[in-house]
Amino acid sequence: MTKSNVYLRFLNLVEAFNPKSNIRGLDSTENLLLNSIMLDDNEGRSVFVGDLLRQHSLGSQATLHVRVKNLCHLGYIELITQSDARRKRVMPTRLAYKRFEMLSGCLWRAAKEIPRPA
Repeated sequence: MTKSNVYLRFLNLVEAFNPKSNIRGLDSTENLLLNSIMLDDNEGRSVFVGDLLRQHSLGSQATLHVRVKNLCHLGYIELITQSDARRKRVMPTRLAYKRFEMLSGCLWRAAKEIPRPA
């Protein structure tokens, strides 16, 4: 199995955990935003909505604002109002952590299939 096939196996495993259903999955921008939030959370950095809206490489502020609201609606993040009500801290929820545990498990399972040299 080649390395590219390992990645395809990973994608197939992820797809198996995300069956086609009436529940809308994450789009690519939402995925990138959630990845960014989780990386910052893993490093112990606080993330605020304004920080996410400044990621111009992912889209306009209006687009990113809608995607942040979608992540809230889908249950992946919570917005915590600070003492200054104009600033909202972004916190991943249990669902977000569960999603990343699932992705990690898929990665491990896909990597197990790499043939070992004799």
